Amino acid sequence: MAISFFGIAIFLFLTLDSDYSSSTAYAATSEGVEITYGSVIKLMHEKTKFRLHSHDVPYGSGSGQQSVTGFPNVDDANSYWIVRPEPETSAKSGDSIKTGTIIRLQHMKTRKWLHSHLHASPISGNLEVSCFGDDGNSDTGDYWRVEIEGSGKTWRQDQRIRLHHIDTSGYLHSHNKKYNRIAGGQQEICGVKDKKPDNIWLAAEGIYLPTTESKASM
Repeated sequence: MAISFFGIAIFLFLTLDSDYSSSTAYAATSEGVEITYGSVIKLMHEKTKFRLHSHDVPYGSGSGQQSVTGFPNVDDANSYWIVRPEPETSAKSGDSIKTGTIIRLQHMKTRKWLHSHLHASPISGNLEVSCFGDDGNSDTGDYWRVEIEGSGKTWRQDQRIRLHHIDTSGYLHSHNKKYNRIAGGQQEICGVKDKKPDNIWLAAEGIYLPTTESKASM
């Protein structure tokens, strides 16, 4: 795992935003670490422990956009997502994220955005979740509201969250329904309108930028 973290850190410093050149990115090794803009994380589905995953393979139905699945292996490089703000805000890398904030998740490897719309998902017929766009192409279908479960106000690694899609009002959802023709036992990711136990996610492995407050005190 240390090798994969090292590789991701090098990628951040060489190819992502200029803010990384003056920041100290670090691997989260304990609970309670804050999730900040610019951090690269894996999202773990609480109930099944699968990670939110994408790869350059289109759906064979629905939108035909890049597919999003749940992946069982912890060390897969296609399960990293960069936490981004809405483009209209003044938020910057290192800022903390409060409950109710709208974020975007950019797939690190393909640069596309976690997206949803009214197409039907392949297995359950719920709302399809896909990857769409690129660095310079994003729309409101990429907007997700962070809803923290419990009393917490700021998103931290050990907090249970829901991601509520702005355009469709669907919650990012998974379940144990798996694709028959995809290697590795990948399971469906979709959106559903109701709050359910299968809507809960936690930030897992990743490279986390320190908060702007902690950088200012260095």
